[in-house]
Amino acid sequence: MSDEPRPPRQRVVLVTGLSGAGKTTVLRVLEDLGWEAIDNFPIRLLERLVGVEGSTRSEPRPPLAIGFDSRTRGFVPSEIIARWKKLAARPDLDLTTLFLDCSGVELERRYNETRRRHPMAQGRPVIESIQAERELLEPLRRWAEAVIDTTALSSSDLQQAIRERFAERGAQDMMVTVSSFGFARGMPPLADLVFDMRFLDNPHWDPELRPLTGLDAPVSAHIVGDPAWEESFERIRDLVLMLLPRYAMQGKTYVNLAFGCTGGRHRSVHTAEAMAEALRSSGFSPTVVHRNLGSRAADQLEGSPRA
Repeated sequence: MSDEPRPPRQRVVLVTGLSGAGKTTVLRVLEDLGWEAIDNFPIRLLERLVGVEGSTRSEPRPPLAIGFDSRTRGFVPSEIIARWKKLAARPDLDLTTLFLDCSGVELERRYNETRRRHPMAQGRPVIESIQAERELLEPLRRWAEAVIDTTALSSSDLQQAIRERFAERGAQDMMVTVSSFGFARGMPPLADLVFDMRFLDNPHWDPELRPLTGLDAPVSAHIVGDPAWEESFERIRDLVLMLLPRYAMQGKTYVNLAFGCTGGRHRSVHTAEAMAEALRSSGFSPTVVHRNLGSRAADQLEGSPRA
């Protein structure tokens, strides 16, 4: 018998879900992360694709992502589950199933926008095709270990979610994103911690500051001059610095901090920049994203000025 250590288990993820829910985007991101990605692979060849158990191959095998949906030849959910359960019993494989869900209304909008034909159309309206596919896939949805609902996710949001879930851990430091946003333009869907900065005095109502942003010194001076700024920021900073190591201990690779104000151009931008600087001073390397920095300043969004 050989004393050579066994190579680590090969990671294999089955990516399935409703047509139009984002499978192509997911496979593309996994490929960028170093996975071998294959879409619509014949199900009857699944065992051949992952190889034979007990192979003499000693080198680690790259992670493998396999895409299935209702267009795949031989697509029978019960058969897929049976084959997958058989593979799950192998000690050389680490299997995961990811199901991509989405509301019927949003899928109908996407199909109408792209003018693509639904794979289960068969002369039916799009919404009926979506419902038929949903019923077909329900066993896979119930069985999947992970379900991502992409209804409210943009393509970049979905990519970020996949990177967070499937990026290799260990050698990399935890990735921290600090973002600013405007509540009037919607909440960020993937934030782990959200802080509402609307209690600070709003620079929007100063005519000289309105066209500027939280990146400009006069706006920053206005915000820092608010009596509530110093203590509130210090408390938020201390909370974040306390939580980040605990997230890391739980194996979390990505943490997203979001700071919001009404329009997303002044208070949230300044706070996000201040937090990023505080994190850098503590040894982190945050990425900063200002979602609504380029949005037009509008009185309708900001409400009424403080008396």
